[in-house]
Amino acid sequence: MPDTAAPLLHTSAVNDYDIEAIRRDFPILSRRVHGKPLVYLDTANSAQKPQAVIDAVSRLYAEDYANVHRGLHSLSMATTDLFEAAREKVRAFVNAASDKEIVFTRGGTASINLVANSFGRSLGPGDEVIISHLEHHSNIVPWQMLRDDRGVTLKVIPMHEDGSLDLDAYADLLTENTELVAVTHMSNALGTIVPIKEMAAQAHAVGAKMLVDGCQSIMHMPIDVQDLDCDFFVFSGHKLYGPSGIGVLYGKRDLLDAMPPYQGGGDMIKTVTFEKTVYADLPAKHEAGTPPIAQAVGLGAAIDYLTGIGMDRVAAHEADVSAYAAERLQAVPGLTLVGTAPERMAVVSFTLDCAHPHDIGTLVDLDGVAVRAGHHCAQPVMQRLDLPATVRASFGMYTSRAEIDVLARALETVRKMFA
Repeated sequence: MPDTAAPLLHTSAVNDYDIEAIRRDFPILSRRVHGKPLVYLDTANSAQKPQAVIDAVSRLYAEDYANVHRGLHSLSMATTDLFEAAREKVRAFVNAASDKEIVFTRGGTASINLVANSFGRSLGPGDEVIISHLEHHSNIVPWQMLRDDRGVTLKVIPMHEDGSLDLDAYADLLTENTELVAVTHMSNALGTIVPIKEMAAQAHAVGAKMLVDGCQSIMHMPIDVQDLDCDFFVFSGHKLYGPSGIGVLYGKRDLLDAMPPYQGGGDMIKTVTFEKTVYADLPAKHEAGTPPIAQAVGLGAAIDYLTGIGMDRVAAHEADVSAYAAERLQAVPGLTLVGTAPERMAVVSFTLDCAHPHDIGTLVDLDGVAVRAGHHCAQPVMQRLDLPATVRASFGMYTSRAEIDVLARALETVRKMFA
């Protein structure tokens, strides 16, 4: 599987992709905003939910709900089966070697913090952690906190003007003291695809581990953690067309086994006395307390839905929409694309010379168009590009070319208003 970009566009895959049928599976897409049909171009922020996910969560609460792992009655056993089936679906979706390597958390941010507060507990002065200039705040702040608490050295891979990483500088940053490289697979602000497989091999060559923030890539391309050979991979359920309140941490089994628990409580123990606690086996060891039960079942339903359509076909469709959006929006007078790396996907960030991004976001909403305007929780990216903010249109499996046309016309209206 290609690592540096979304799968190449196959015309046949686009031609047999029934976008209208898929859109009908997402109830919210039929609503109107300010009297106009909703054009939802904020999927990088959070994806909308297909009816199959909504039904799965509703059905659990209506028919099967009980706490998991802790009851001998029928409801508890039925819910436990559904919960653990969702774990297996996640394992298969990312091709992990074992379901013991799949830890449920409350989100991608929680997954990164788990690694920082568990794996990171063994680090100290002289040890190095490398992140990149492309990172979301969730993959910056936990490592700054680790630096301040443990005295580790934090290094940053620089970014080129087009939004790609400086891989020569990355090679120079790696030393025998590097313990962890933590980088995004796909920039949420610019759409840049990062060559994880190549970077992981370089990290392993100096004895470092690789953590991948896959919160953006997980819904846009097939993911194979064994092929990438990353040590950790994190993502959020709400980005993958599933519920909010659930995330996943994939970790190689030997690492998760060696890591101490980040949190203590119920379900992560074998035995407890006032003198000593013996922790449970993986993955329960890292899942303290009542887990996100309904959210896990909903995530499993989202994976079933995506798998039924085929991630290759989803990626091909989104590649087509992304290419069309870049071409169509560049035709808007005064519009400048921000982030033009050769390998990018599903995100188009831009500025308009006549209006601030916040004004643009407010005005296109009047035409029913939902985009995000701001720094996108990636302030270092904005600082590097000397921009206060951008407008970001981001796409999903349900995005159509017609919606891109609506956005372009709305931007032309904004330009006329300000001119």
